[in-house]
Amino acid sequence: MKKFLSLAAFAAIAGCSTMAADGPVKTVDGVLVGANGMTLYTFDKDTAGSGKSACNGQCAVNWPPLMAGATTPAGAGYSVIQRDDGSRQIAYKGKPLYYWVKDAKPGDKTGDGVNKVWHTATP
Repeated sequence: MKKFLSLAAFAAIAGCSTMAADGPVKTVDGVLVGANGMTLYTFDKDTAGSGKSACNGQCAVNWPPLMAGATTPAGAGYSVIQRDDGSRQIAYKGKPLYYWVKDAKPGDKTGDGVNKVWHTATP
């Protein structure tokens, strides 16, 4: 039993650190959040519907993309784009979705308004 709990705890921590999507995106208090409950953001420099992300390199370190895993959100408005490195990222209404590295816990929205180009993602 202890071994199972340890593996489950490790999997939960690993899922948070990679910021991978392991379930549907949800709406909480009018804001899109990932399966881990963390706030999602959009970037003004991304062109909706282009299928590209303008946030790569150091930008993606500070704003980790919501990666498309085995389960991607189903429903109107969701799509998957291919990033410059070949990985797949979830987009909503054509805009790629990101986390903010400085959000510490579910419900934090400290990335909203950063440099006047980052905004909480809303449905």
